[in-house]
Amino acid sequence: MQRRTTPAALLLTAFLALAGCGTNTGTGTQTSSPPPSSATPSPAKTYTDADLSSLVSTLKDAEGRPLTVVPAAQIDQGIIKAKEVLKNATFTPPECNVFADSNSQVPEDSTYAAGTSVSAADKTAIVVTVIALKDAQELRDHLDASKKASAACRNFTVELAGQKITTEVQEVNAETKGDQSFAALAKQSLSTGEKQAALTMTGIKGNLAATAVKAGPDVTPNAAAELAQLIDTILAHG
Repeated sequence: MQRRTTPAALLLTAFLALAGCGTNTGTGTQTSSPPPSSATPSPAKTYTDADLSSLVSTLKDAEGRPLTVVPAAQIDQGIIKAKEVLKNATFTPPECNVFADSNSQVPEDSTYAAGTSVSAADKTAIVVTVIALKDAQELRDHLDASKKASAACRNFTVELAGQKITTEVQEVNAETKGDQSFAALAKQSLSTGEKQAALTMTGIKGNLAATAVKAGPDVTPNAAAELAQLIDTILAHG
């Protein structure tokens, strides 16, 4: 990522891409519930970490460049580090601590993978993560919880890793081809005067969820179509 983006902001953005798949993100959401069905639910598909990494390896960014698959060990190390940062974070208003609490755990029975793409031309980075759980309802419940938590956290500040970040969250009217979707743009202002924006989109299909985050100083809701295409590519295998 470009030099202007601080490690703290990047760390938080990257972790949210993974946590947003399987936990409450604490940001604004838009959801759409699937129509009721009397049919017997199909058994949940099972995916190994290798299966999901293979799916991520098929993704290409808007410029046609393949995403770089993040090694599993690196993902695990990032989760541990992000947990430590969030554990010591201070949120204002205090009720937005749900943001840290909900993102402090990745479900134990989950499998996951991630990929990244960096564009030096427009100073942006994309993080795509995919997560699978045995219980599809757990994914839907987490997404619903995220929607309920969003009202108190549309404007908040967080102090972490020596930085104070003021965040304004804007719901984005965008959907994936999944059973449920959400999209939100977070505009961040750092105590150093630097500014950062991150568009987050999640789609869920069955027990498979994918989240894509595009971060950079000039990211807008117009990036939603690009992220939706990445997510839909993953969900097509659900």
